[in-house]
Amino acid sequence: MSDDTASPSGTAPVVRPGLIATYRRLWPHLWPHGRPDLQRRVFLAFGLLILAKGVTMVTPFTFKWATDSLVAAVGGRDHGVPAGLVAAPMLLIGLYGLSRIAMALLTQVRDGLFARVAMHAVRRLALQTFAHMHALSLRFHLERKTGGLTRVLERGRSGIEELSRLLVLNLVPTIVEFVLVLAILAYEFDWLYALTAFLTVAAYLGFTYKATEWRIAIRRRMNASDTDAQTKAVDSLLNYETVKYFGAETRETARYDVSMAQYEKASTQTYVSLAVLNAGQAAIFTAGMTAVMWLAARDILAGRTTIGGFVLANTLLVQLSMPLNFMGMIYREIKQALIDIDDMFRILGQNPEIADRPGAKPLAVSGGTVRFEDVRFAYNADRPILRGVSFEVLPGQTVAIVGPSGAGKSTLSRLMFRFYEPQGGHITIDGQDISAVTQESLRAAIGMVPQDTVLFNDTIGYNIRYGRPDADESELREAARLAQIDRFVSGLPEGYDTPVGERGLKLSGGEKQRVAIARTILKGPPILVLDEATSALDSFTEAEIQGALDRVAQGRTTLVIAHRLSTVVNADAILVLDKGVIAERGTHAELLERDGIYAALWNRQREVDAAREVLARTADGPAAPSTQPARGEAVPAE
Repeated sequence: MSDDTASPSGTAPVVRPGLIATYRRLWPHLWPHGRPDLQRRVFLAFGLLILAKGVTMVTPFTFKWATDSLVAAVGGRDHGVPAGLVAAPMLLIGLYGLSRIAMALLTQVRDGLFARVAMHAVRRLALQTFAHMHALSLRFHLERKTGGLTRVLERGRSGIEELSRLLVLNLVPTIVEFVLVLAILAYEFDWLYALTAFLTVAAYLGFTYKATEWRIAIRRRMNASDTDAQTKAVDSLLNYETVKYFGAETRETARYDVSMAQYEKASTQTYVSLAVLNAGQAAIFTAGMTAVMWLAARDILAGRTTIGGFVLANTLLVQLSMPLNFMGMIYREIKQALIDIDDMFRILGQNPEIADRPGAKPLAVSGGTVRFEDVRFAYNADRPILRGVSFEVLPGQTVAIVGPSGAGKSTLSRLMFRFYEPQGGHITIDGQDISAVTQESLRAAIGMVPQDTVLFNDTIGYNIRYGRPDADESELREAARLAQIDRFVSGLPEGYDTPVGERGLKLSGGEKQRVAIARTILKGPPILVLDEATSALDSFTEAEIQGALDRVAQGRTTLVIAHRLSTVVNADAILVLDKGVIAERGTHAELLERDGIYAALWNRQREVDAAREVLARTADGPAAPSTQPARGEAVPAE
């Protein structure tokens, strides 16, 4: 896998930082200030690493001594055996076993000590990234898939863990062991042994690098074909009824088989490439080991070393071969970890579009007067949404915003919450410019009941209490009662502990909306925004929800963004937003008398209501159609 991957736009490659640069950015988290306990663990882990490798190097010597002792014990020449150990081969064999146990124990203790350090870094960076994601603007989240962001977080966590583990627990110990092996071969034998071992490992690593790069490209194709097959299978099964409607089972199976054929080909290549990698590694290392053993055998015949020396050279290389066997995997995993960690750091490098000003003070709400003063806004510079909007909502008033789609109604609520900043004009609450106060205090003062209520995959009680987590049980139930959902919840076997499912899918639209209203009631904000809160409901449910909303709005400054005009007839003022400007304003009666945009929308609603009533009566049986327009069910104004 190349370090340079295509950018989202596909115009230029993304330059990825190298291992040293990434590790430098990780180091403050692996060596956290203010945590001397973790710093001590780093010291101890590296100390144990050196000690474990020292014992690892002693182990082949115990094997050598045991071999020479056995040779001496059966009448062979005493070469290189420490005094007093000639007749103690069993003791030396025991020492060999103890050294291997000590090597394993030291390695595991080192791994256990460093695990706390690595996982603390994982937790710290993941928490920092998660908090930063919430601090980023709405625009950032709208331009990215939520699943993609969670994958960045998940892969970043895994990448930090992998990089820490592979570097500290695999790569660094292998380098240390390799250097020690070269030093021992040069000291115990001569430089030709060390040179042979060095060239063997160099050839081994060079081959592993080339073969792993080749395998990464194959695995990328295999993963892509697997993802494609999975996507087609899920999409087809989710559209099971549509497939049946059109008798497309054979077509769907053929589409799936195309992806599976590509997966079969790539998977086969993956296994073949693995066989080539393993065979090449084995051939290179065996050739190098054979050369070293040939040198040792030559020296034995020449009387320059013992049979134990032959065993020592062999054992050193055998021990070195074990970590080298994982070099291909280590290289691949480190490379992927670098990409995943870089993706996480790129998220952390994104500056929030909306940030509190230096010295911003909390919003102080005295009455709750909301004022828009010549507000201008555009998501894109070439497409203005608001072109100088001005209005005022006094404490206790309910002001409705209506108009056709694309007029900018929902944009007003997003600007109030400071999800975006206007390019011109000001929004004030009790005379305080909302751009000059803290976002936390601003959003604490405003309650929102959205059009599409999305609930957390938890219980009903958790979702209501989200408005004020410290609320007690009586306050929770009172909010539910005012939202007219307490009786429904009480009738459930698990009551407020009933799970709502992912996005609240176990509840109906009306039940979810009542939960949202109860949540807002519990929050108790002085300012309320109702953003098309009943547009997705049927007439009966809408009437019930509207009653609950009217109770919530009492005594609060309320801004209603409405699709259905029948829900705002009693508003203190209605503003008609059209093409980014307020085209009309007044009460329901005043706007009908003006016979402008609002009246046209209202008449259209009545006509649709009347047509629906005629259709309903026709479906129920023969009856004379009513000549009076229906006024019961609310119809979208857009």
